[in-house]
Amino acid sequence: MIGQINDFLSAYPEIQAIVVISCISAIGIALGKIKVAGVSLGVTFVFFVGILAGHLGLEADAAMLSYAESFGLVIFVYALGLQVGPGFFSSLREGGVRLNVQSLLLIVAGTALALALIPLSGIKLPDMVGALCGATTNTPALAAAQQTLEQMGRGTSGAALSCAVTYPLGVVGVILAIVIARRLPVSKRRAGEDNDAQTAKNRTYIAELKIVNPGVDGMRIVDIPSVVNSHFVISRLWRDGDVIIPIYDTRLKLGDHVLVITTESDRQPLVKLFGEQEDKDWNRKNIDWNKIDSHLISQRLVVTRPEINGKKLGDLRLRNHYGVNITRIYRAGVQLLATSDLRLQMGDKLTVVGERASVRNVESVIGNAIKSLKEPNLITIFIGIIIGLLFGIIPISFPGMGNPIRLGLAGGPIVAGILIGAFGPRIHMVTYTTRSVNLMLRAFGLAVYLACLGLDAGRHFFETVVCANGLILLGCGLLITFVPVLMAILLLTRYSRTGLGTIYGMVCGCMANPMALDYVNSTSKGDKASVAYATVYPLAMFARVIISQLLLIMLL
Repeated sequence: MIGQINDFLSAYPEIQAIVVISCISAIGIALGKIKVAGVSLGVTFVFFVGILAGHLGLEADAAMLSYAESFGLVIFVYALGLQVGPGFFSSLREGGVRLNVQSLLLIVAGTALALALIPLSGIKLPDMVGALCGATTNTPALAAAQQTLEQMGRGTSGAALSCAVTYPLGVVGVILAIVIARRLPVSKRRAGEDNDAQTAKNRTYIAELKIVNPGVDGMRIVDIPSVVNSHFVISRLWRDGDVIIPIYDTRLKLGDHVLVITTESDRQPLVKLFGEQEDKDWNRKNIDWNKIDSHLISQRLVVTRPEINGKKLGDLRLRNHYGVNITRIYRAGVQLLATSDLRLQMGDKLTVVGERASVRNVESVIGNAIKSLKEPNLITIFIGIIIGLLFGIIPISFPGMGNPIRLGLAGGPIVAGILIGAFGPRIHMVTYTTRSVNLMLRAFGLAVYLACLGLDAGRHFFETVVCANGLILLGCGLLITFVPVLMAILLLTRYSRTGLGTIYGMVCGCMANPMALDYVNSTSKGDKASVAYATVYPLAMFARVIISQLLLIMLL
C-alpha cells in the first residue's frame, strides 16, 4: 500500500512532499493530545510519527524535504526568539543572572557526562552529540551539529538517528527526576515554599499611605522622585472625604491618604518619606478608593499606533497635556509600573483615569484600534528571518580552532528574534504579534521540521534500537538527562534560597522541555515555574547550539 502511494506521488515531487509532511504532522499533533499519567507530548509526537513513517518506507523528494526541514526550523526558532525577546535582557538582572548561571552549570555538567561516556560506551563523537541533543530535547542544537558535520564533509545521519533514539527518554527523564526529587525528604521540607526574594522584590505592590511628614507638605508629585530614589505611581488621593485623581502638579498636604503603586523593594523608602503605612487613627474601611468624582472615568486603552511604538511614556506628556493619570500598564499579562522612562510597545494596555473628554483625547494619541492588532505584521517577520539567516552564516573564530563556528539556521534566527523583540520598538519597528499568532508560527514550524527529521531518521531507527548499540544509546541518553537534572534539583533545594517552583522551571527551561513544564504547572500552584522557564530558555538554547558545534570542531 505504501509503495503504491509512493509510485502515485513520485510523479509530482512537490505535491508528494507536502502530502507526506502534512499527513505526518496531522497524525502526530492528534496523537500528541493524548495524555498518559497526566503528561502529553504535544507537537513533539510528530517526530515519532515521522520515524514510524520512515520505517514503513514512506518517502518524499530529498530536495523538497531538505528545504521544508530548514524552513520549518527557521520559522520555529525566530518566532520563539521574537516571543522571549522583550523580557530577555530584563530577566538577566540579579535573580535572572543567578538562574542563568545555574542553567549554564547544568549544561556543562550534562555535556561533561556525555564526553565521559564516549570511551565507556564506544559511541562515536558525532553520534554522542546527537544523543546529547536528543537527551536534552534540543532539536535546534541537532540542526547546528548537522550543519557543522556537513561543512566538515561528514555524514549527518548518525547524529540524527542517535537524537531520535534518545529523544523519548529525554522527555520522560526530566519528569522522572522531578517526581523522584519531590519524594525525597529535603524537597518535602521545602514543599509549598518559595524563598525567591528577588521575585517578591520585583512584584507590583499597592500601598496605602498617609502623609504625616511635614517635609512633604506642599510638595508637588512631579518633584518627589528627586527626593526618593524609588519607582512609583500615585493613582488615588483621599482628601477631606473625597477621592481624587492626582496629576503631575498636584501638591500633597498633611493628612492626605494616597494609594501608591510600586514594588516591594521600593515600598519602604516611600513609607519613610510619606509617613506611616498603618495609622491607628485612620479607619481605611471608610475610604472607597473606587469612588472617584463622577466626572472622572477609568478606562483601559491599547497602544495600536505605530508612531507610539518605542516611545517613552514620559515623552508623550499625557499628564501635562490632558490632565490624566496613567495608573497601570499591562504587557503580555504582566503588570508594569507606569514610570516616565518606560518604553511603550504595540499591544500595551494603559489604565487611564481622567475626565471623559481627556481620556478620549488620549485614546486618539495611542490608538486603541484593537482590530488593527489582529493583523500580523508580516514585514517584521520576513525582515527578521533575513537578518537571522545573515547572522547564521557569519563565521566566529576562536584561538586554536581551525574551523570557525556559525550560528546557522538554528542559532542565527533565534538571536535575531531576541534582538528584534527587545530593541525593535526603540527604532519604531513594530514587533507585536498576538500570542495566538506566535504560537501558530512556532507550532507550524516545529511540526514541519520534526516531520522531516523523523522521516529521515526512521529508515534505520528500529534496527538501531534493537541492536546492542541502540540499547547503549538509550542508556547513555537516560543518564545524560536524568543524572544532571536530579543532582541540580537536590543541590539547589538544599543549598540555595531559590523556591521549588523556580528550580523546577529552571531545569525544564535548561533542558528545553515544555512537556515537563506542563507537568510542573499541572501539579503545583503559581507561575514561578513558567517565569523561570522563560528566563533561562533563550540563553540555554543558544548555549547548546554553540556547544554542539564546538564539540565537533574541537574534538573531531
